[in-house]
Amino acid sequence: MSIFSSMNINATALTAERARMDIISKNIANAQTTRTKNGLPYRRQVAVFAEADGNVSSFNAILNNKRHKKDKGGVELVGVVEDKSDFKMKYDPGHPDADENGYVKMSNVDLITEMVDMISSQRSYEASATAVNTSKAMLQKAVEIGR
Repeated sequence: MSIFSSMNINATALTAERARMDIISKNIANAQTTRTKNGLPYRRQVAVFAEADGNVSSFNAILNNKRHKKDKGGVELVGVVEDKSDFKMKYDPGHPDADENGYVKMSNVDLITEMVDMISSQRSYEASATAVNTSKAMLQKAVEIGR
């Protein structure tokens, strides 16, 4: 591990949480969208994270990672999946997307869930930023030792 490994790991966390916040923002913006390109209401999207530990299967890849000091570590966004929960039905006979009974299929986005996820993402981002600042302070103290 290099001296900057902790900073690199926390940088991956900051990037991942920023992407998660973007997805949450998109969900909130589309909470009232009743029609998308495919004709259905907007489906909530969820970020999927995985450990970016550099696990590889071949000996040659492991050797090259160690030789070039590519200790990956951290976290990465591996995908965005749609929440397959049911759409909400709302009675609104005047809505252009209402069916013959006056019901409109609404997005499956729950604003309370999105707000909780947003707070969680914000706290994770803040914790990673604090860890970066702590690592920076430790490196500065190490430089002062040599003076």
